[in-house]
Amino acid sequence: IYTKCTVFVNLFDCIFDAGDDGVCIKSGKDADGRRRGRASSHVVVRNTQVLHGHGGFVVGSEMSGGVHHVYVENCTFTGTDVGLRFKSTRGRGGVVEHIYIENINMCDIPTDALTFNLYYSGKSVTEDKGGTTSQVAAMPVSEETPAFRNIFIKNIKCRNAARAFYFHGLPEMPVQNVSIEQVDITAREGGYFAYTDSITLRDVRVITEQDTPYVFNHCNAVDTTQMTRK
Repeated sequence: IYTKCTVFVNLFDCIFDAGDDGVCIKSGKDADGRRRGRASSHVVVRNTQVLHGHGGFVVGSEMSGGVHHVYVENCTFTGTDVGLRFKSTRGRGGVVEHIYIENINMCDIPTDALTFNLYYSGKSVTEDKGGTTSQVAAMPVSEETPAFRNIFIKNIKCRNAARAFYFHGLPEMPVQNVSIEQVDITAREGGYFAYTDSITLRDVRVITEQDTPYVFNHCNAVDTTQMTRK
């Protein structure tokens, strides 16, 4: 299900088996979305299952009108390409903020349990693996610069993911103020973070099959309190 320019929407007790994103919040694309200027806001997603598809809960990439005050809780994602997915690219503009997610169960995730990708190319996450390019030039900040900030994620369990985390913000607009707490993930790899500021990983337990280090490139104010990596 896609929601565009929505206000005060409740989505409860649903099951989706889709070929694309399961629950995806959008608000218009590029100049048209910014000109209309209607944010998707005050959306509640609760007690929902997503089977297969590209993502369980997704914001973007067409979020040029903005997205704010979205609440997601008590959901299950099984076999989705990625679990929680935030995506955009230069040219979109728009602000995504005040997103609250808790009590999520995932299993058999072919790529990342949680991803922020501000270099979204239009491909599915299995086609676009999310590279680890860290040396990219900053661009001037303008109305075309997307921003993701003030996002709070708590009590997440995931079994059998390819990678726990993938964050890639923009050098001119990092992903900002993301709090991740009480997380338990098993994955082949740990995580990659680039251009991310003020991220908290507290009471996070990730068990990996491969002894790969977490990579932090151009990140500031990273709090890994009580983070367990095995």
